[in-house]
Amino acid sequence: QSLLKSLFAGGLGIVIIIIFMTVLYGRLGVIAGIALALYTLFVLSIFKVSSITPYAITLTLSGIAGFILSIGMAVDANILIFERMKEEKRLGRSWQQSLELGFTRAWTSIRDSNISSLITSFVLYQYGTGVVKGFALTLAIGVVVSMFSAIIVTRTLLRLVIRN
Repeated sequence: QSLLKSLFAGGLGIVIIIIFMTVLYGRLGVIAGIALALYTLFVLSIFKVSSITPYAITLTLSGIAGFILSIGMAVDANILIFERMKEEKRLGRSWQQSLELGFTRAWTSIRDSNISSLITSFVLYQYGTGVVKGFALTLAIGVVVSMFSAIIVTRTLLRLVIRN
């Protein structure tokens, strides 16, 4: 029952975040919402595929907590990118230039915060017990996928929208 409540809370959190991003950033927020939905599907797919390997990832309460934390980090990356884009737009740059410069300038912050989280995950996994290891593993997977999602998925979607 706790597991189902946690999954419901995570789903509700994602919906609220998508609404928040849409209100705050308009069309960019809709794109971030699509990227976040794809991110969620990617991570859940990795968890599902792992179940057929000897290294299966089981979604325990601590694993769900790690996954939900990584969702927050994925949103954080989008916020950093969008804020950098807004700064470039205020300086009079085109949408295309704002997009490229926004990603370039946000990348170092995104990279550094994600590397810190991966280091923490590694330490927790190395020295933690079963429950802590589950948290660390799901967090690490989520962080790696969030970097892919922010840099590849969100950027590609934004390029498509801005081009059109």
